[in-house]
Amino acid sequence: MIKRIHSGGEFEAKIGYCRAVVAGGFVHVAGTVGQGDTVEEQCRSALETIRGALEQAGSSFEKVVRVNYYLPDGAEFEPCWPILAEAFGANPPAATMVECNLIDPKYRIEIELTALA
Repeated sequence: MIKRIHSGGEFEAKIGYCRAVVAGGFVHVAGTVGQGDTVEEQCRSALETIRGALEQAGSSFEKVVRVNYYLPDGAEFEPCWPILAEAFGANPPAATMVECNLIDPKYRIEIELTALA
């Protein structure tokens, strides 16, 4: 059984994807950007969107097994560390950070993850 979760974000309809897909015992959350002017604000905002998708899927940050972070400026990753450490707590996932361009220059971080359903 496959369950698709939509958050109503502007890019979901434009590009043709959903926020998350539950399949094979996992929740696959699409790359998620947040709102705000700073990388910290955008990180918190993206995590809130992801939290909502995980909850709709019956999962949580405690069940995340893999996360990928994408930033146009790798130097901006360190200010996000305390925010991410708080989100994942005592259950940190395997993680990768990649420096790359994002869909719009206003975005400072994109977060993609996989969790147990």
